[in-house]
Amino acid sequence: MTEISLNILDVAENSTRAGASLVTITVSADTAADRLTVIIDDDGCGMTEEQVAHVTDPFFTTRTTRKVGLGVPFFKYAAESTGGSFTIQSQPGVGTTVTAVFVLSHIDRMPLGDISSTIHTLVVYHPDTDFRYIYEYDGKSFTLDTREFREILGDVPFDTPEISSYIMEYLTENKLETDGGASL
Repeated sequence: MTEISLNILDVAENSTRAGASLVTITVSADTAADRLTVIIDDDGCGMTEEQVAHVTDPFFTTRTTRKVGLGVPFFKYAAESTGGSFTIQSQPGVGTTVTAVFVLSHIDRMPLGDISSTIHTLVVYHPDTDFRYIYEYDGKSFTLDTREFREILGDVPFDTPEISSYIMEYLTENKLETDGGASL
């Protein structure tokens, strides 16, 4: 994968397949500390210690549609190749937390990519899952929480063209206001 946002999409898709009702995605850039931290936390079915030990093996997958699972191993490699770190904490029946830390200035760090489109895709195409997205840049932040949107919209689905367009606009404008257009 060529962008960190695509790794986020892959891991969040795993969360939805694991039956998560809430997926929290935090993207936090701290330029003074030279760190980009991505945390994906879900309340899905969780994994056993054995599954966690194997999940970074590209030849291990719980999916029956293919024999390899490259998303998590690539994400781990992407973080660690920058001098960062990668951890997975999980408990059956509780959920899973994936944390990837990247060194921002490292020459091998992939760009963040179009994170607004990634979050928009998750929100619009997973109507049965709530998402809480937190974007932080040098102490400034904004949050999108689909539970708040649902309170306002009632039964209007997120994939309604006007709502989908509003969500994308909300993400784009708030990111720009938070990071001033910085390229991550």
